[in-house]
Amino acid sequence: MTTIQGLQPDVDRLAGVFAGSLLRPGDPGYDGARRVHNGLIDKHPRLIARCAGVADVADAVRFARTHGLEIAIKGGGHNVAGRATVEGGLMIDLSPMKGLHVDPRARIARAQGGLTWAGFNRETQVHGLATTGGVVSSTGIAGLTLGGGIGWLMGRHGLALDNLVSAEVVLADGRVVTASDAEHPDLFWALRGGGGNFGVVTSFTFRLHPVGPMVTGGLIAHPFTAAWDVLRHFRDMTASLPDDLMVFAGLVHAPDGSGEKLCALVVCHCGTPAEGAAAVAPLKAFGAPAVDTVAPIPYCAVNAMLDGAYPAGALNYWKSSFLATLGDEAIRAMIDGFARCPTPMGQILMEHFHGAVTRVAPTATAFPHRAPGYNMLVLSEWMDPAASPACIAWARETYDTLATFAGPSRYMNYLGDDEDGTAMDAAFGPNLRRLQQVKAAYDPENVFHLNQNIRPAA
Repeated sequence: MTTIQGLQPDVDRLAGVFAGSLLRPGDPGYDGARRVHNGLIDKHPRLIARCAGVADVADAVRFARTHGLEIAIKGGGHNVAGRATVEGGLMIDLSPMKGLHVDPRARIARAQGGLTWAGFNRETQVHGLATTGGVVSSTGIAGLTLGGGIGWLMGRHGLALDNLVSAEVVLADGRVVTASDAEHPDLFWALRGGGGNFGVVTSFTFRLHPVGPMVTGGLIAHPFTAAWDVLRHFRDMTASLPDDLMVFAGLVHAPDGSGEKLCALVVCHCGTPAEGAAAVAPLKAFGAPAVDTVAPIPYCAVNAMLDGAYPAGALNYWKSSFLATLGDEAIRAMIDGFARCPTPMGQILMEHFHGAVTRVAPTATAFPHRAPGYNMLVLSEWMDPAASPACIAWARETYDTLATFAGPSRYMNYLGDDEDGTAMDAAFGPNLRRLQQVKAAYDPENVFHLNQNIRPAA
């Protein structure tokens, strides 16, 4: 492949029209720009195109194709598999593109692809509006939405992708199109769950809903010795939650770095304060929690309350599957597995699905996981690279044990970079064949393949 020196004349020509910046190894800012959230990922793109607008993105795609460079697309850079960067190729970095326009009368927001949920929520909450966003506010809106969009509002308002009205997309040939129910509806269907397989999404138009600015939320943490009772209570409670109430459970470590193990429930109720207080009362009254912070809280604060547990640069290795039910044997296996966790940042999490997210047909969008249940995540996180073998081994071994209780479905946004060929069937289920056909129509040469890749239909 051509070296960067060999590309220099064409890089200089591109720089002459580029509104953003082009970074090469050794340039100021290159090292910071090439990094992604997961410190386990350490790749060196040949060129980083930090785009200021849609024209920059289109030119970067054409440049990469002309010179045979693999393309990685970076929005927020949170994807655990590190798909936002590339060794020796071209990174299209959307992070400078953080524009957002809120139309409070129409209750829609148009957001550029480099925005994070912290920035999105800050602007929409000025008007008392929100859409389902991530549970960590530094997550980018782009990757989360394209792969699904689990968040605190999904019981009432569905996933982030369920609130997508349209998307502006730069295709593999550099053309710019709008995908919606009215324009390129097949592409719009595929974007809602199919990830970055079909183009570079430069902006998203979301439907907004009245939320907050005050909601009811926080964390209830019990001693690890109470995990058996707490997780069984969580299972019983989640059998009949109202749409406004989201409850996730986790076996976690104390945030003070002591290594103390805890069993935690993380809560958000997006209704009125009175409704929220009534809904969370059974959770607050159960057992003898060591910590209970559940109270009226700004929605923006709920969306950021877990940020400290996932610092940029920490090393991460995740394994995840959906559980249809949370039986006693599965609970016992989780507790036993977490007892062996070697890192004070490790977790086993359960994200509960109910309400609006489950009232969408599995084939209505590319995201097929619409049954009530639990998205189970074995999350290994650590800071010392010397601990990598032990921390990765714990996640794999624990996940293999828990896989006994898992169903056939897996959440694409949590898939690692070492999955086998069965992962795509698990991620897309009955929608995989149609996704392959859309891929063949919009990216027949599989230009956008540094993702959880959907190969074009033959």
